[in-house]
Amino acid sequence: MTNQTETPRRPHPADPGPAVGLSSDGGAGGAIPSARSAALGEILRALPWIGPALLLVIGVVGFPAVVMFYNSTRDISQSGVDRGSAGLQNYIDVVTFPEFWPIMGRTVVWVVSVVVLTVVLSLLLAQLLNKAFPGRRLVRMAVIVPWAASVVMTTLVIYYGLEPYFGIINKLLVDVGLVDTPEGYGWTRNPETAFAWAIAVAVFVSLPFTTYTILAGLQTVPADVLEAARIDGAGRWRTYVSIVLPQLRSTLSVAVLINIINVFNSLPILRVMTDSLPGYDADTVMTMIFKYMQNQQRIDTASALSVIAFAIVIVVVAVFVRVVRPLKEVDA
Repeated sequence: MTNQTETPRRPHPADPGPAVGLSSDGGAGGAIPSARSAALGEILRALPWIGPALLLVIGVVGFPAVVMFYNSTRDISQSGVDRGSAGLQNYIDVVTFPEFWPIMGRTVVWVVSVVVLTVVLSLLLAQLLNKAFPGRRLVRMAVIVPWAASVVMTTLVIYYGLEPYFGIINKLLVDVGLVDTPEGYGWTRNPETAFAWAIAVAVFVSLPFTTYTILAGLQTVPADVLEAARIDGAGRWRTYVSIVLPQLRSTLSVAVLINIINVFNSLPILRVMTDSLPGYDADTVMTMIFKYMQNQQRIDTASALSVIAFAIVIVVVAVFVRVVRPLKEVDA
């Protein structure tokens, strides 16, 4: 039999060629390992640039978290002496504390109230600041003041303004006829009213960041899309709900997430407004941790409650990111 040399077939332009990731014999090839190697190489090349930030995160967040978790499993005396392992007893003491669940419920009320009120008011304020009017620059600068000022200082101004005898806010309420006599309204002497005023202060100091975040998002809404909606006959409310709000999805998601974390971990406002009250009727998780550390000098119990609070924040953030998907693209 005469051997004939086979002429190689010329590939057709529509021929997809060999499958990526498969070797010549149809099995798994080296494309996937090479891709992984390339990704690893990119990480190693970026490590000198992100290394300092990683070390900072580990030092500021990671190490204290490890120490906190370790202390939560120890029996630490009021003088700070480690008397050995306590197992899960500190967690049991926290959960079985009679005021634990009311405090957890109050924490939910605190976070939800402040975040919802802040976002709603910021949407209105950002929409106003996005319009052209005389003095808009001055108004925008004035909005920053609560954010630039110290939170403790702002809270103290409100706190002393609510004093029944010399508080300027109480006097204003008397002058406008909302209350009869200033002496009869000790706003910071009652857990419910003190907690409500703490929510008001928290909203006040949270408005600047949220407003400017939403205002930045409003700048990205395409003007031609708004003009097309106006030409099609859509009213202002329909345009805002159907076009503007969907375009603000990512901006609102980030603002809500950051506010949830900040408000949950907030201590100064509640510390100033409710610290003089006896009992635990105006406490949240953060103020309870502070009382464990300062008044009862229980570092181990405070650490256990801190671990619980840390776990709650992680779960809330994970669920929020999973459900809301703040980086999901929105079609105009």
